[in-house]
Amino acid sequence: MNSAQIEIQLIASLVAIACAIPGTFLVLRKMAMISDAISHSILPGIVIGFFITHDLNSPLLIVLAALSGILTVVLVEYIQKTGLVKEDTAIGLVFPALFSVGVIMIAKNANDVHLDVDAVLLGELAFAPFDRLIINGMDVGPKSLWIIGVILLITLILLFAFFKELKVSTFDKGLATSLGFSPAIIHYGLMSVSSVTTVGAFDAVGAILVVALMIAPAAAAYLLTTDLKKMLMLSVCFGVFSAILGYWVAHWLDTSIAGSITTTLGLLFLMVYLFAPSKGIIAVMYREKQQRAEVSLITFLLHLQNHNEVEERHVNHLREHINWQKVRATKVLELAKKNNMIHIENDVVSLTEKGETFTSKAIDYIITNKDAQIEDMKDDFFLFRG
Repeated sequence: MNSAQIEIQLIASLVAIACAIPGTFLVLRKMAMISDAISHSILPGIVIGFFITHDLNSPLLIVLAALSGILTVVLVEYIQKTGLVKEDTAIGLVFPALFSVGVIMIAKNANDVHLDVDAVLLGELAFAPFDRLIINGMDVGPKSLWIIGVILLITLILLFAFFKELKVSTFDKGLATSLGFSPAIIHYGLMSVSSVTTVGAFDAVGAILVVALMIAPAAAAYLLTTDLKKMLMLSVCFGVFSAILGYWVAHWLDTSIAGSITTTLGLLFLMVYLFAPSKGIIAVMYREKQQRAEVSLITFLLHLQNHNEVEERHVNHLREHINWQKVRATKVLELAKKNNMIHIENDVVSLTEKGETFTSKAIDYIITNKDAQIEDMKDDFFLFRG
């Protein structure tokens, strides 16, 4: 592994960390698509900065691009607050307009300059190590590495300094206001960090990968935990893992690094989406299957408690009168027996003492909704565990 490969992976990892931190809060605030809007609408700021400095490497481009990103957020919120359209519609109105303004400015005034749409949207990690930072004749490493490193350092300082304010204002704006925080200031501070991070990273990795690194790791972490600190750590780990694995996939397949990292992020999210222990699709489907079985079980137990007639408690009654198919009726009987809710004698079903107690509590819960929660009842009676 040569130095260029190490630098590419290091740049990608730092971008992943820098994007994961604001991305986590954007996902929690249901503002994921604002990162896509910012990544496109910064174009006018870059163009104006270039017109002023005539230098694509000037820090002023980053400042003006960040201001352009903040302008996007302000316009989106202003349109949304009118109540005439929702946030996604406001985003769809604002960022194409600003992006188009930037494209028109380039087409009219910078046709003879290497400042095109591809340069803005399609940064290439493979070229990042060749753009070196020279200080007093000394090569101190890739310029992108220093830019994103400084942005990450500032982001971490702000995160540690304002973590409590970010947490409270994200989950409860009213509480934040009552505690003396300003949710608006915190919000625009977060948007500023998101804008600066996007601007600092897109030159190295491209806007599409910036959006992917900002949202996909946070979205995957959101499916795995409800703890904010753990979510931040998981987001960072997912981002770095995908960045490094994506690079090597690109190396093996001889293809786009950004495309490989984005694909890796997508596959990672898909795995979490399917197999997350509590929120994954498979877990949700299993839980729904359990709930259907629970409803059938409670229906059966209530029927037994309300009827003393032998014919009403006969095994065949499940199919003849409750209109259950044979397979479903058999499963309900097995579940009830497994949990010691019933006993069967000569094909006549009767409630056990445990079954009587459980059914009475279930009735109280259904009627009043003031008794123990149904999940606590299942734990108390070891439902599904025999």
